[in-house]
Amino acid sequence: MNGDRTPSSSAVRASQEVRAVIGRLRRRIRAAAGAEGVSFTQLSVLARLIDNDGLTTSDLAAIEGMRHQSMATVVAGLADQGMVERRRDPGDGRRLLIALTAEGRRQAEGDRQARGEWLAAELEEKCTEEERQTVIAAMSVLERLVHD
Repeated sequence: MNGDRTPSSSAVRASQEVRAVIGRLRRRIRAAAGAEGVSFTQLSVLARLIDNDGLTTSDLAAIEGMRHQSMATVVAGLADQGMVERRRDPGDGRRLLIALTAEGRRQAEGDRQARGEWLAAELEEKCTEEERQTVIAAMSVLERLVHD
């Protein structure tokens, strides 16, 4: 909130609706990926590593908006599943970089494709072109909320 101002009723309702819909959408997207045994946070980390192979746990925590300790737990779980490995940074041997294994890359790319295909098919089947354009516009509004 801004200072001591009470949010408007429309802001409260929008907040409730966005949280409810995003929660349900996350569950449906995750189910579409068929990612058994992999949490949504782990899927997100795998997706980040597709394009940024070799990030530190601190880097991942900052990107995901998590505490370092929480991200360390996520990374440890992925390492236990053989999805990521820790490597010494060639430029600074004190730092450990997190990188996808071949299995982690296969899982991340397959999940990304399955999620994208499911959501595109649902948008095509259940929405008009005008509604899809509204979704695109709404995403830019929501995107502003996640940037400081």
